Amino acid sequence: MQNKINNLLIDSIELVQIDAQDLKIGMFVSKLDRSWLETNFRFQGFELKTQADIDAVQKQCDFVFIDITKQTKVPQYVARSTAYTRDNLDHVQPPDKRSSFKQEIHKAEVIHHKSSSLVKGFMEDVQLGRPINALAAKKAVAYCVDSVLNAPDALMLMTQLRNRDEYTAQHSMNVCVFAIALGRQINLPLEELNHVGLCGMMHDMGKMQVPLEILNKPGRFTPEEMAIMQSHATLGWKILLGTSGMYAGAVDVAFSHHERLDGKGYPRQLKAEQITPYSRMVAIVDMYDAVSSDRVYQQGRPHLDAIKILAESSANGHLDPPLTMKFIECLGIYPAGSVVELNSGEVAMVIEINPKAKLKPKILMLCDAQKQPCQEFVLDLSMVSQNIDGQQYVIKRVMRADECGIDLLQYYQSGLLQKGWKQLQD
Repeated sequence: MQNKINNLLIDSIELVQIDAQDLKIGMFVSKLDRSWLETNFRFQGFELKTQADIDAVQKQCDFVFIDITKQTKVPQYVARSTAYTRDNLDHVQPPDKRSSFKQEIHKAEVIHHKSSSLVKGFMEDVQLGRPINALAAKKAVAYCVDSVLNAPDALMLMTQLRNRDEYTAQHSMNVCVFAIALGRQINLPLEELNHVGLCGMMHDMGKMQVPLEILNKPGRFTPEEMAIMQSHATLGWKILLGTSGMYAGAVDVAFSHHERLDGKGYPRQLKAEQITPYSRMVAIVDMYDAVSSDRVYQQGRPHLDAIKILAESSANGHLDPPLTMKFIECLGIYPAGSVVELNSGEVAMVIEINPKAKLKPKILMLCDAQKQPCQEFVLDLSMVSQNIDGQQYVIKRVMRADECGIDLLQYYQSGLLQKGWKQLQD
């Protein structure tokens, strides 16, 4: 085990081959695809400080080797436009939905299934040393963006159908969807929604080169194991850097999604001004999905606990505060897919948020007051105020589904959730 850890740590800082056409300002060229004497470069190893430097390399080389340990400047792949400033985020509003949950849900099911399978395939490719199909990834993200713009609750609900045994692939898919949803919340243009979605989908590819006995370890990491686990950011950077056609911002986010504004993140201890907006966004949604998911070593936190952790992390200088608040605003108190207990004791799943009455969403009833499965039916709490006993319907709390024996994935696979969705009114 120790030798495997040491070898992987060494591999994580070796020279990385990169196509000359993919070079960026801030990279350090350490080796060429030919002898230095065959070129007109004055130094055997140099930083790319200007576009002219890049042009010179591209004229003389097909590929080069770069050394991240000598990189002195963080490549800025995302323009720091007014879209991400605190003043703008305080006032920005998301666009209106283009469709309804009922109209979008079947399409969202298909998109989620196909995209999730694609992500699993990408991860298998990485494990086997095969290249990622960047074009296929971009197309999958484009479908996700379209669905979120149509009716975000539909695809957001699909993120709750989790299988603990497939956590890593599902997590990457969920982070993609959540990143797009956050981008919609701050009204990013279509191109940026596609960019941030791809960043989310690709952010954890480095984990596929982490030994499974560490990746899935149920107990606490040793210092050596923690070091190799954290190396996934550098490994992901290397994988995406060598992926033909990969968006440069996704390369940066794979490297930087565990950096923190106060400089206490990893692997480079970057500080606020060095961390791009996309990295900040993915850091937020990555943390939310991680703490709210069941994993081999932890039970997922309920939604309200998860957003409390986000709020505390932003207050402590780890996460970007305005973007964190926008993500919490995007999710709401009762996000689609969350399981809630009513004051009557009945249990339901939230399927669509009412924009004008966020505390009164549309819900699908799953259990009766005795927590026993009941005939599924849809209830719009903004339209129905009392149950058959004359009691006012109020959501009492958000709960874990397994508290009353509910397995949402099993419900979905058996067709019970789909049956309930068909009862929705447009």
